[in-house]
Amino acid sequence: MSAVTEAPARGRRRQPIVVAVLSVLVLAGLFPYLFMIMTSVKTDEQFTASYWMPSWPLDLGNYAVAWRQIEPYFVTSVVVAALSIVGTLTLASVSGFLFARYAFAGRNLLFGMIAALMMVPNISSLIPLFVLMRDLHLLNTLPVLVLPHIAGSVVLATILMRTFVQQIPQELFDAAQVDGAGGFRLFVSIMLPLSLPVIGTVALITVISVWGEFFWPLLVITDDSLRTIPVGLSFFQGQNATNWGPLFAGYTLASLPLLLVFTFLSKWFLAGVQGGLPGTGK
Repeated sequence: MSAVTEAPARGRRRQPIVVAVLSVLVLAGLFPYLFMIMTSVKTDEQFTASYWMPSWPLDLGNYAVAWRQIEPYFVTSVVVAALSIVGTLTLASVSGFLFARYAFAGRNLLFGMIAALMMVPNISSLIPLFVLMRDLHLLNTLPVLVLPHIAGSVVLATILMRTFVQQIPQELFDAAQVDGAGGFRLFVSIMLPLSLPVIGTVALITVISVWGEFFWPLLVITDDSLRTIPVGLSFFQGQNATNWGPLFAGYTLASLPLLLVFTFLSKWFLAGVQGGLPGTGK
């Protein structure tokens, strides 16, 4: 009996240590972001006088200065991310549904070829992709930013969609077919509503990829109005090399969409990774 009661007691004694260690890890992970926010509301004099500590009064005008300079880059990134998500989800959901629920000649071979594309490094397709976009006269246009992202994201998205749809009970589709539902109705009324977790996962992965892409937009875009956030911030940094407040305010504004998207899609992302519907525990 003493051994049984001793184990919970040891666990309770260890809890403060575990909490302290986890708190240190969380603080270490969040500190760069907190430092960025703290610096974004300082003047240059405050930044020099108190590098590590907050300063008052807060200079919120830095955000107005930063927004005026990064607004075109921000809008372009939002448009590219939205179009990439729509294109990727459209292609991946249809192909995943077909691979999971329809038997046709060469299905496994074709899916294996798609999966094999995961082993091809992105850098190896850079020159052929650039030549293709040049020959199609798409350089310095919006499609040159969107189409490669769709092509690059749809491979993993198709694999995720097919794997998820295969877990949906076949009885649901059979029952709908008995009631006269065709392929389009099966896709819209059964497959899509039940696939919201993996759709959220694909959307989050796609927007992270688009928002963080630097080299490709730098290579194919010379028009300042078409530059995306990563490339625009590099020019923004050059313009504000000594204006630390607006510079960090620009970084903060650029990070907000990813923070908001992950906040709203996190439950779908976790459910998609776990292979179940949010709230079902599966």
